[in-house]
This record gives sequence, structure tokens and C-alpha cells, in this order.
Amino acid sequence: MMPEINTHHLDEPQVQLLAEMCILIDENDNKIGAETKNCHLNENIEKGLLHRTSSVFFNTENKLLLQQRSDAKITFPGCFTNTCCSHPLSNPGELGEDDALGVRQAAQRQLKAELGIPLKEVPPEELNYLTRIHYKAQKNVTLNPDSNEIKSYCYVSKE
Repeated sequence: MMPEINTHHLDEPQVQLLAEMCILIDENDNKIGAETKNCHLNENIEKGLLHRTSSVFFNTENKLLLQQRSDAKITFPGCFTNTCCSHPLSNPGELGEDDALGVRQAAQRQLKAELGIPLKEVPPEELNYLTRIHYKAQKNVTLNPDSNEIKSYCYVSKE
């Protein structure tokens, strides 16, 4: 049985969003199935349960629009992030892979849901798709920086 996110004492609208079916993928971004947002758990990711996501970056007048996630969010509450993140869902409107149409439509949907941006202002064909990347959040690494390359480094908190 796959581990599930503990939903006790969480915001009810956020808990309801956990039931959305994400697109499961293999390491080459090939669709292999669907799963609830329990696929977010690192222990499930370690088992190879990867899922497709999207990240939107709005740049206006040389300024990047960032958002601070609500404290009610289940993942990364209160953290600052890019303009908008989402998941293409395992439904006919967001499964399209030609020209990343499904990812673009998911981004449009989430921009409306999170920031209230009218759908007509962000048509999928006007969202500039850049690339696919494979990433994993919350990875601990051993740092041993080369002083000829890096003067200093630090981790920062939301404060």
C-alpha cells in the first residue's frame, strides 16, 4: 500500500485538492498512469512515483512575479515561489503532449485558480513553453565549495 499524506487538522479545501489525479511518468516523461497527490511524498518519489508538473514565471517590466504560498498549503506552506506551480491532471484536457498543450492548459487553469487571472488573458498558445526538467525538492547534499569558484554560500529561510 502506498503511503498517504496525513490530512488531520489540515485546511479542508486543500485536502479536497489532494484527490486530483496527477499524471504519473517514468524518468523519460512517458505517461505510465495516474495517482492522487500522494505522489508528492518523498517516500513515494523514492519508489519511482514521478509526476508531471508545470512552473510559470511571469516577467513584466523586468520584474519577476513571485507569490508567497498560503500557510494553509500542505506542501511548502508560507514559502515564496515562482508565479505559479501546478500539475497537469489526468483528464482529456490536460493529457495532450503535442507542443506541451496539456501542460499549458494546466498552467492556465492554475493561474486562474491561484491568482485569479482571467483565462482569456493567458491563452495556452501564448504561454511560452521552455523545456522539461527532472527535479526533486528537499535534497540534502554535502557542500565543499571551490574558493576559486564560490566566495560564499548560505541557506535562507522565508524570514
